[in-house]
Amino acid sequence: MMIDIIAAMEGSIQGGLGCLAAGIGVGLVGAKAAEAVGRNPGASGKILVQSIIGMALAEAVAFYSLFL
Repeated sequence: MMIDIIAAMEGSIQGGLGCLAAGIGVGLVGAKAAEAVGRNPGASGKILVQSIIGMALAEAVAFYSLFL
């Protein structure tokens, strides 16, 4: 009985930390992309593409933590 409760808590902690890490990663990518566009507005198209790829990779961490 107690093992089941501990196992459920462990999975919840793992998922929560994984989603926290993904949120921090997406926030950092977004902040740096905005900073880069502010420094070089002409490259906003290339920066947008790279930041979307970076955000997608950061979000993959959340899916890995939830499903593994």
